[in-house]
Amino acid sequence: MVEPTFVIAAASLVGLCVVALALLKAWQGWLALKQRELDSSPREIEGGVGASAARIEIADLKERIKKLEAIASGVDL
Repeated sequence: MVEPTFVIAAASLVGLCVVALALLKAWQGWLALKQRELDSSPREIEGGVGASAARIEIADLKERIKKLEAIASGVDL
């Protein structure tokens, strides 16, 4: 005859394995989602700089254009 303690221990072990496998599957799904997000978003702009550095560079270029236009029209800044 099987001891009740043994049945409880075996059932607990099986339950723990089921929960661990479910958590592992969820973790792999979350990693796959993050990988798709990284693959779909552009990480670099021309020249190998990141998006925030590219915005700063564009703002700097716009400021230079304003200064050059002011010089061309004869206005002192």
